[in-house]
Amino acid sequence: MESKPRAVLEINRYVNVTTQIQYFNHISPIEFEGPDSTNPLAFRYYEPDRVVAGKALSEHFKFACAYWHSFGNTGADPFGAPTRRFPWDDELDPLTRARRKMDAAFEFMTKLGLEFFCFHDYDLVDEGASLTESEQRLDVITDYALENMNASGIKVLWGTANLFSHPRYMNGAATNPDFNVVAYAGAQVKQALDATIKLGGENYVFWGGREGYMSLLNTDMKREQEHLARFLHMAKDYARSRGFKGTFFIEPKPCEPSKHQYDYDCATVVGFINQYDLADDFKINVEVNHATLSGHTFQHELQVAADAGMLGSIDANRGDYQNGWDTDQFPNNLYELTEAMLLFLRAGGLQGGGVNFDAKLRRNSTDLVDLFYGHIGGMDLFARAFIAADKILCESPMEEMRAERYESFKSPDGRQFEKGDLSLQDLHRLTLENGKPAQTSGRQELFENILNQHL
Repeated sequence: MESKPRAVLEINRYVNVTTQIQYFNHISPIEFEGPDSTNPLAFRYYEPDRVVAGKALSEHFKFACAYWHSFGNTGADPFGAPTRRFPWDDELDPLTRARRKMDAAFEFMTKLGLEFFCFHDYDLVDEGASLTESEQRLDVITDYALENMNASGIKVLWGTANLFSHPRYMNGAATNPDFNVVAYAGAQVKQALDATIKLGGENYVFWGGREGYMSLLNTDMKREQEHLARFLHMAKDYARSRGFKGTFFIEPKPCEPSKHQYDYDCATVVGFINQYDLADDFKINVEVNHATLSGHTFQHELQVAADAGMLGSIDANRGDYQNGWDTDQFPNNLYELTEAMLLFLRAGGLQGGGVNFDAKLRRNSTDLVDLFYGHIGGMDLFARAFIAADKILCESPMEEMRAERYESFKSPDGRQFEKGDLSLQDLHRLTLENGKPAQTSGRQELFENILNQHL
């Protein structure tokens, strides 16, 4: 399938080919109007075809819609009932309801100009009473998805399986102490891989929602991690046997719901991938809110993944600085995201993935138009931060200033150290010869000022 340009003609074609019901007919296609626009239903910075750092913004980002949050999040939380009732959920029949949800999703994505979406298996359609019924439902709804995808040009950035919501996974999926649960999880992943491959998905994500432990008193951690690695190899081997050429991503998350998750942060996942011989096929999907929950910044996690050659994809959202759980709000911090885009550019972009808006509306945002506001704001913010970061790298002295901090390693002794040609005794000798080192300022405030000047 070739991606089609975002235009009214294409939107009309999509409506004529696929839809029975329109849910956003009061909203026109979202267009770029520039920074001076006051239209809340227009892009001010995200101009898809604008070339920055050698590629169009749409190519750098490959923005994707998170099917689960955008079309399934009712606003319910542990303290209150749902605040949203989506009109596509009024149907009682699960397949009819799934089709209506898909009508809404493709109408929304087409009007917004999104070229990709991401899904869990049972986002597309409710899980059946048996594995066989679930497979049949997925087969029907993926046929319908293909009709919509062919009509709109929208593609799948990645698929995944929900191995955390059902009570059977209360003790984990691939790491469950009950082999029968592990086997069921494998069967479900096979279904999800089949669906992803059928829809031409570019990648596949593993998020270990409950792959961890609550207490070491009853947990064999080494055995569970070995089971997880074996499970990932099996899934990878199956997908490759079916002709899947995409990248597999592991998405780190520190806690919640497990006390300690085996994919705690990027450094943990890098170690796991290398330890269990998965590096040829697996990279990392970095989520902003998961980064902050682990005690790091998004920038830190991007850097760790990039340094390991594993920066594959991004889940774009944010947490709330005043609480400690995964709030998955739409991104809005220009300063932090510009720092992140500096790392993005230095790393040469993403390896295989894109920017998935794994973000949900706030509980008190109850209108359908709020879905547009959230995504427009996020896409604009990424574009604005990216443009600023590119200017910082190209027009400011920041890169030269960073390099100057390491200038001493260009000396003969510094070069020998980096090549591994010096011993500890050599460092002792050199210090005796050279005396105490001079103090050198890191000029932190100047670096921050340069960033601020470009926002």
